[in-house]
Amino acid sequence: MVIEKSPTIIAPGQKGIRKPKPDIEGHSPSTYKQHHGGSLGSYMRGALGFLLILHGQTTGVAAQSFNSTRLPTTFVSKAPIVSPTSKPPPAVAPTSKPPPAVSPTSIASSVPIPPSSTIKGTTSIASSVPIPPSSTIKGTSHPTSTPPNPTPIPIVITNSCPDTIWPGIGTQNGIGPVVGGFELAPGETKPLFVSPDWQGRVWGRTNCSFNDEGTGPSNLNGVNGNGAACMTGDCFGRLNCEFTGQVPVTLAEFNLIGGINSDQTFYDISLVDGYNLPLGIIYIPAANTTWIPPNLTNCVCIASAGFLDPPSRSGLYYTNKTFPIPWEPDQTNPTVGGWCPWDLQKYPPSKPGDGIYPYPDDSIQRPVFDPCLSACAATGNPEDCCTGEYDDPSVCTPSLYSENAKTVCPDAYSYAFDDQTSTFIIPNGGGWEVVFCPRGRSTNILRIFGEELRTIASGGGLTREILERVQNRTYIESVNPKGSSGAGMTIRPSLGALGVVPLLYMAVVLF
Repeated sequence: MVIEKSPTIIAPGQKGIRKPKPDIEGHSPSTYKQHHGGSLGSYMRGALGFLLILHGQTTGVAAQSFNSTRLPTTFVSKAPIVSPTSKPPPAVAPTSKPPPAVSPTSIASSVPIPPSSTIKGTTSIASSVPIPPSSTIKGTSHPTSTPPNPTPIPIVITNSCPDTIWPGIGTQNGIGPVVGGFELAPGETKPLFVSPDWQGRVWGRTNCSFNDEGTGPSNLNGVNGNGAACMTGDCFGRLNCEFTGQVPVTLAEFNLIGGINSDQTFYDISLVDGYNLPLGIIYIPAANTTWIPPNLTNCVCIASAGFLDPPSRSGLYYTNKTFPIPWEPDQTNPTVGGWCPWDLQKYPPSKPGDGIYPYPDDSIQRPVFDPCLSACAATGNPEDCCTGEYDDPSVCTPSLYSENAKTVCPDAYSYAFDDQTSTFIIPNGGGWEVVFCPRGRSTNILRIFGEELRTIASGGGLTREILERVQNRTYIESVNPKGSSGAGMTIRPSLGALGVVPLLYMAVVLF
């Protein structure tokens, strides 16, 4: 049964995979994979034009399919991928140059298979629509930020949660957005820009209360008594993050210039430092990447009760009939609400026992918003963080937290050596939308189409065989445990502001 109203959120933290002991209480140094390379080529002029088209073509329906195809904007350059924290996967060496492009077709519609063996480099469907810096994108009250350089890559942040959130952005390499943190009301979208060689992370902060200057919490003790301005994901009390956020937090990680020849992009959803909010990543194709099917790129992690749709959900905004998206079929709202090991909950509920016969942990009702620390973030021990003598995949094995996290979010990073089923790699080019609190189901793309995605990333292109396979629902259902495909995620419609900074939310509200 679908829970129509999601409970409120408490607050996200930061990712703590493979990090040494925190240098400051509750914070850990930023640790990203180093898939460095040369700079990208020229970028796409019509990034914002595409975004307008993207957000303007909702046909008046609030819940838009996370899996549905997004028409590409006229990008002209390539953008790299983010790599997850921890051990980098072996880079895929690109092969020869792509063959001549075939005539473009809409990914959202049925794609005819051309006589040639591969499809590459189709042109952009959306026309270039230049937008002045002062313009705003539909659905946001924030003006578009000024691009940091002549060839910017768009990073769009969308809040589909029923409550206000405060996204944070950390930059490890390249030029990041002009702001490192901001307030985002339910239903709002904020477009930002980064350089083509950017490496960084995006996370959501919850239950924040800042002073008028945004330089600290609104009161001396902060929202949690420790001087923090946010319940989760806090950046030393500041609105504009200059460092990474406080754990636990769900992360979207990007390395836009990875691979042997710096012509690949790495990205992932990471739960290595913990989990606080549902999160999805939508790829915005460039002119040179419109041929990549959306069911290979748009990943989602929903590990909070109230945002999970049933597997049987169907319809225009839940299913992409041309390119069915593999998703996790087994979880229910009750199981998703209890996956976090009891002692790793950031804000565990009180046990109602009388002191003599205390209730067992699994019998206590948990709040909908239940931020969860990873084992590494909670202990900092080498065996949990895969550091020191445990810095070896044959020695460091998944903890209970990692196993549970991988069960509810198959495409997400769960611990340091979880690369093969967590890292998305595609050719450079295009932008990204990070959606907080999407509604639907977690995706299971890499288990089903990992080999196909690696072939595309290596320069092999979209072969006839791959195209037929990614459109074949029967094939997807034969590989996926319960034959699940189609739904994926939908963006949750705005439920209105739910008030700022209650100390404890019994309901979790996601963007």
